[in-house]
Amino acid sequence: MINLKRNNKQELVDAKGIRKESSIYKPNQKENFKLSRSKFEDFLKCQRCFYLDRVKGLIRPGMPSWTLNETTDLLLKKEFDQCREDQVAHRLFSKNRLDHLVPFKHEQMDKWRDSLRHGLIARFEDTNIILSGGIDDIWQDTNTKELIVVDYKSQASSYEVKAESYLNSGWHEGYKNQMDFYNYLLNLMGFKTADTSYFLVVNANRAADGFHGVMEFSETLIPYHYDTSWIPEKVNEMIKCMNHDEVPKNHPSCENCAYSKQIFNLVKNKS
Repeated sequence: MINLKRNNKQELVDAKGIRKESSIYKPNQKENFKLSRSKFEDFLKCQRCFYLDRVKGLIRPGMPSWTLNETTDLLLKKEFDQCREDQVAHRLFSKNRLDHLVPFKHEQMDKWRDSLRHGLIARFEDTNIILSGGIDDIWQDTNTKELIVVDYKSQASSYEVKAESYLNSGWHEGYKNQMDFYNYLLNLMGFKTADTSYFLVVNANRAADGFHGVMEFSETLIPYHYDTSWIPEKVNEMIKCMNHDEVPKNHPSCENCAYSKQIFNLVKNKS
């Protein structure tokens, strides 16, 4: 996809390709530096791309927002917020024999869901790295008082969503990392989380006989037994990566790196 940079007035402006210096990590700096869950996922996928982004300040081409996904998230949050205010079980809880759950009520909930300006925030061990991540929702077990992380997923598939196989897909590996990370952040913030988190997957019906101004969705709760034990080691590796002076090697399966390499080869051969 080719993306043209525009300002807030939707006017075309020069694309610089590099961020302001104040948002770039300087190797071995002492000042606090905030890293989001998505940047941690970038590190897990390709250390080279992560380093070029966070340390060298390169800006990758933008992507259009997924407005349909954002809309389903917004509407789901409205539903659960009503139950949160009344502290009653959502209709899906009874359907899945989870009547002992209620949406968690907390004064910081809106901030925790704001991934761009706030999110869950916690310092990583005795370092200057501040980890953050915006959650979709948190429920609470009324019996144990433990918190349950919930992530909404929207899709349009001709195949039925099945709880026993949904997370087996290689495409969904990042979903599990995401849930592990959110639980890890909540634990760092002093909250106790239940052993099981949930993905709420809404799947658009592609077999309908027409649109008719309505799109139907099925709703499936996918339980996930998260694991946070691997995260500290990887965060430490990420910090070491940022403190290196040399650009790391690329991941052999990284399409961004492959694209950049081919451009370099074409320009080099013509010079």
